Amino acid sequence: MKWEKELNVAMEAALTGGSKLKSLLGKALEIRKKGEIDLVTEADVQAESAIVDTIRRHFPSDSLLCEETGEYKALPERLWIIDPLDGTINFAHALPFCAVCIGLQVDGRMVVGIVFNPVTDERFEARDGGGAFLNRNPIRVSEVSTLVEALVATGFPYSVHEDSGRIIERLHRILVRVQGVRRLGSAALDLCYLAAGRFDAYWEEELKPWDTAAATVIVKEAGGRLTDYDGNPFSPYLRTGVASNGIVHEKSLEALRLKESEQ
Repeated sequence: MKWEKELNVAMEAALTGGSKLKSLLGKALEIRKKGEIDLVTEADVQAESAIVDTIRRHFPSDSLLCEETGEYKALPERLWIIDPLDGTINFAHALPFCAVCIGLQVDGRMVVGIVFNPVTDERFEARDGGGAFLNRNPIRVSEVSTLVEALVATGFPYSVHEDSGRIIERLHRILVRVQGVRRLGSAALDLCYLAAGRFDAYWEEELKPWDTAAATVIVKEAGGRLTDYDGNPFSPYLRTGVASNGIVHEKSLEALRLKESEQ
């Protein structure tokens, strides 16, 4: 099967990195700030090192883009995009919503995605054309057809203290239209929960490639739709993202659209 080796290596790397994270959860950690509320812990660093070592052992010529250590440039057509710990603030507070995220981009297309929560032992995986799975069981987006029935997820950027106006306005516009809004603190898990039918829609801004690269494969293979705020096809390199089961997507975009004076 196409991409099977890459998927297996990504899972091996995710499990290795996740083991590092689980062993450090709830313990006193060295924590430093990358921004006012943007943290990095020794768990991020140790997990990333283990993940990189695993991938480079199997694919020494591939390039890697890592959240903590930057980019290892080699073959430009094959790029692994890695977040060793999505949900660092949760992890630092011993909250169980965190994940290892590993995606593979080939010739500009995301073809493999693994998102692994080592605390709950949930392993979301997908490869291009092969479907999406949670712990080896097939998953599919929901069939919810109206926003008033929809449970949706979002996240807030690290710059929220500096400019919260448009973020709060979008939150308000969604909040009054849906069944409920959740903010879990991990974009990757938000997207995977959408793929599994737990959420019906999701939006966020000021995203980074490693936040979404792996999970986008999983959402697409589960039948979901991904765009930016304007409805353009989504890429991990875009800063805004909207995902849904596809059925409530246009209504979600309409709700998120601000007037010029509100932007």
